[in-house]
Amino acid sequence: MQYPVDLCLVLHNHQPVGNFDSVFAQAYDDSYLPFLEVFENFPSLTISLHTSGSLLKWLQKNRPEYISRLCSLVEEGRIEIIGGGFYEPILTMLSSIDRRGQIKEYKKHLESTFKTEVRGLWLAERVWEQNLTEDLSESGVDYLILDDFHFRSAGLAEEALDGYYLTEENSKTVKVFPGSEPLRYAIPFAEPHVTIDHLRELSLRPHPTLAVFADDGEKFGTWPKTKQHVYDNRWLERFFTALHENRSWLQTTTLKKVAENFSSKGTIYLPDASYREMTEWALPTDEGEQLEKFREQQKTIPFLQNNRHRLRGGYWRNFKIKYPESSEMYARMQEVSLLLQKLLCNKGVISNVSHYQQLKTAQDHLYQAQCNCGYWHGAFGGVYLPHLRNSVYSHLIAADKILARVENRQRLSICLGDYNFDQRQEVKIENDHFALYVAPAEGGHWYEWDLKAIDHNLLATLDRRPEVYHEKIREFSNDNQTDDVASIHDRVVCKEENLDSYLQYDRYRRKGMVDYFLPNGTTLDRITTGEVVPELTFITNEYQVDQRCDEGKVQLLMTTTAPAVSLQGNRHTIGLTKGVTLYESSSKIEVTYLLENLPGDESFHFGSEYNFAGLPADLDNRSFYSGTGEKLGHLGTKLDLAGQQNFSFTDDWLGVTVDWESSLPTNLWTYPIRSVNQSENGFELVHQSFVFFPHWKVIGGDDNCWSVAMAYDVSTKSKLKN
Repeated sequence: MQYPVDLCLVLHNHQPVGNFDSVFAQAYDDSYLPFLEVFENFPSLTISLHTSGSLLKWLQKNRPEYISRLCSLVEEGRIEIIGGGFYEPILTMLSSIDRRGQIKEYKKHLESTFKTEVRGLWLAERVWEQNLTEDLSESGVDYLILDDFHFRSAGLAEEALDGYYLTEENSKTVKVFPGSEPLRYAIPFAEPHVTIDHLRELSLRPHPTLAVFADDGEKFGTWPKTKQHVYDNRWLERFFTALHENRSWLQTTTLKKVAENFSSKGTIYLPDASYREMTEWALPTDEGEQLEKFREQQKTIPFLQNNRHRLRGGYWRNFKIKYPESSEMYARMQEVSLLLQKLLCNKGVISNVSHYQQLKTAQDHLYQAQCNCGYWHGAFGGVYLPHLRNSVYSHLIAADKILARVENRQRLSICLGDYNFDQRQEVKIENDHFALYVAPAEGGHWYEWDLKAIDHNLLATLDRRPEVYHEKIREFSNDNQTDDVASIHDRVVCKEENLDSYLQYDRYRRKGMVDYFLPNGTTLDRITTGEVVPELTFITNEYQVDQRCDEGKVQLLMTTTAPAVSLQGNRHTIGLTKGVTLYESSSKIEVTYLLENLPGDESFHFGSEYNFAGLPADLDNRSFYSGTGEKLGHLGTKLDLAGQQNFSFTDDWLGVTVDWESSLPTNLWTYPIRSVNQSENGFELVHQSFVFFPHWKVIGGDDNCWSVAMAYDVSTKSKLKN
């Protein structure tokens, strides 16, 4: 006997905050519009649709006719609108206040746009923790979609995943639907009959069943090779035709109808998890390599293959450990969020209409900075993409400037605090032009340098580190390249030649004021290829802090002592003091170095490394200049200069010029930092930052000391439109 099967087709359409306008437009042309055009021709079918707030706002502004067509289909009952966090945040990363705020604001926006009640939620990357339940329920969420992996990890068998469940926290409940991994991999890559055959097997169970497909809408045209496969080869039309022809036992429906008309299969408590692939990406690289090897071996052992769901990967929050850059953005986001909530709780502030409106604008910037895509990395570029990191910081800096005005913050300040939640003191130095974050306990590095005029962090860098997929790049050849249509999880494509030659890994953070001594014979080529690695003592040492506040200026002094090897090969204990000075209304940062205890008869090779990010290379309007104004090349150029006291770099698109000067003639090196990373289109080379490295051959004077003073003077103008 054949029982009916209800199929929920749930599409998730999303483009990250900060993505290029051309990418939005291309995804619309390749995925969103053609899918809708095919779907409109099948009036017997229904779907549930989630569109992220960043994409919806773009569509409303740039493709309003598309929104009108969606509205008509919603009114006809053919499309159910699914909500979520406004700008696609990982909800577990947010405070309860921000979770509820994002969900409620987007629910209100969706209901106003589509004139329909929104009860469902798309959980970004299906990152689940049980304590979400209460916030979801209190935010008006009745049901949400997770992955079958969550339910299998809770101990449910495959046969139990043909309906939805309830889950509870502090007496609050929501309904949870298991999305099917087999359907995720079959649609749209396998022929339509594969999905129909799978669903027909479900119809042979002794009761009606539910199947849920929930995945990215971009796989219908935007993912590599899918446009031709889905539309030119009419896969989607053939799939919808198959659904229509089997409607006697197979009905498409919406999550809302199922939630309203069918009972749950019971109550369940789910472990912290995401979809299977995400848990694997969250693992430390060495553990990920071991897991991948084990998965390959288990394919040959039926028992292990049949129980592969019992293998669990890592925990999403540990992306903040795997990628310190993610942790830095997270900590800055939390700083802004906490200050915003403090001001919103101040009745004197919010009673001022102008202040309240400014705070709501700051809140929107904060919510946009919480878009998840720049905080992790897997099959998509994520944290490896500079424009996504830049977007996070841009919105955080914009929000913080508003909060500074509302709270009437002091124009010039130096503050100690645990800004990155490591129970050690960091220092924030701020004036009208800059906010500078320094970590004395981690080598005295600058790790954030905000240019307030253009909402840009010059130190939004990324370290080069090993990844599980790097082994595929080393083993890559044209013979194993997969250029056919396939899931992005299965494709092996190198977008450039000789990527393996760029697989270098950093032993220290690519930040600012990274100070060290170099061995004899160090050249630009030897340090860029990794043949020479500096001693890490001064890079990793903890520095003692002294702060000074005078009329119109603040100064941070950091001091440490560590061994260093002279160019003659002898080891000596050297004292290093470095200072940073900001003035109230000046766009100049002064940097000073003092080396002490230098032996009078030996020399040292000392330098201070700065890594500047967000300034793409290989373009003529992003260039280096000598002190005489001579153009020396784009920002990816390797330079080896001697006797320099003035130097500049500029980015006309970003709208920034940095002029550097030194009290002593200085040798300068510049070179690019490029990562090799995975994206949905394949393995690619990405420019992350460039190194600016002033360095000196140092000899102690009569007092066994040596010193230098430098200054960075920053001028900004409006960004050019892309």
